[in-house]
Amino acid sequence: MSALLFRSTNGQSPSVNLRAAFLAGQAQDRGLYLPEHFPQLTLDEIAEFAELPYREVAFRVLRKFTEGAIPDDALAAMCNQAYDFGVPLEVIERGVYLMRLDQGPTASFKDFAAQIMAQMFGLFLQEDGGQVTILTATSGDTGAAVAHAFHEIPSVRVIVLFPLAEVSERQRKLMTTVKENVRTVAIDGKFDDCQAMVKRAFTDPALQHIHLSSANSINIGRLLPQSVYYFYAASRLAQPGEPMVFSIPSGNFGDMMGCVFAREMGLPVRKIIAAVNANDSFPRYLESGVYEKISPSRNSVSNAMNVGHPSNLARLVAVYGGQMDETGKIHRSPDLTAMRRDIFSTSINDERTRTSLRDFWNKYQILLEPHGVVAWQGFLDWCAAEPIGSTPAVIVGTANPAKFPEEVEKVVGWAPDVPAAMTAGLQQPEDFDRMGPDYDQFRSYLLKAHASN
Repeated sequence: MSALLFRSTNGQSPSVNLRAAFLAGQAQDRGLYLPEHFPQLTLDEIAEFAELPYREVAFRVLRKFTEGAIPDDALAAMCNQAYDFGVPLEVIERGVYLMRLDQGPTASFKDFAAQIMAQMFGLFLQEDGGQVTILTATSGDTGAAVAHAFHEIPSVRVIVLFPLAEVSERQRKLMTTVKENVRTVAIDGKFDDCQAMVKRAFTDPALQHIHLSSANSINIGRLLPQSVYYFYAASRLAQPGEPMVFSIPSGNFGDMMGCVFAREMGLPVRKIIAAVNANDSFPRYLESGVYEKISPSRNSVSNAMNVGHPSNLARLVAVYGGQMDETGKIHRSPDLTAMRRDIFSTSINDERTRTSLRDFWNKYQILLEPHGVVAWQGFLDWCAAEPIGSTPAVIVGTANPAKFPEEVEKVVGWAPDVPAAMTAGLQQPEDFDRMGPDYDQFRSYLLKAHASN
């Protein structure tokens, strides 16, 4: 069987295999890689997942993409090493569940991709004998997950950019306390500034002698592992062939695209709810058919979702037959009728976030954090528009409440316990660089870092 190829959403770069897409991060035409076709899982194969541990489900899903690129025994070993933590599925009320993706080493759903991405990078670089500098922009959680996963991976240097004023103290400390091959850079700006600087570096002729890649969700390697937990949840909560509803807190839309990937592979999904904060460019696009990015992005208590122009919209538009470039300009319109049929999106402002967090705790005695609350309130908004009936639904919880102690304590009156996985990192001394949202300064920083290696 020939290896699966990946095409650019901008359509100007040639299709490449998984290794090339993985190591490049972004296509040379500034597009994002997308499978030329989605490999399929049958309903019988999905039903078998119900009896399997998460690491085995991950192996069976991911090998559909890695066949011909990673040997099965190597992939199985990677899954065993990456997924040594649980995926709790808690009952909220009858037919509605909370999927907690906060059990990994940095208490965020980003661990599910970062842990196995680091191993794949290591394998590909070992085979090629090369070195790579991974540039990652983070709005809160990606930086910590990438820093921990790639720490001391041979032949890899990691540089993480984050908006200094828009991450919580604990989010910051989980990345700025990692040393050796990891450097963090605080940007006096917005997440969109960080993301724009990273994207520009990939196509900068002055940096062509440096092998750059990304661990953001612009890298296809982030999305493939994030499709797995949707299969895992559905196999345990739905009857074989029964469609599910997933409500997903959405910023750069990588997590939501993981669900789209799962659906395209054969997972029955009735509705995907893309719940956003005040950065409402996508729900407005669904309503009007006109896309207008938000610049600068709006700061919200669900800070990891402060994205004015989600990169992964280019992939979503492509899945529905359209074409959007990296600036947000739509060159070919997608099938909006089908997109509206499949996806519901709603904007949850800070007032509703705080009220919903308090109401959810008082009603269910389950503590959420601001991002999970946006998903919950988004689910309620959808139920008001389209009664759920008997369809099982999953609210995706993407981070541990302990990452946002000040905000949670304001609302419920007490600070959440810190999970053991976070404690050690928070006690280490911080070390990070700082600069303004100046690309020329960032270019000089990268050149200096490369010369000193």
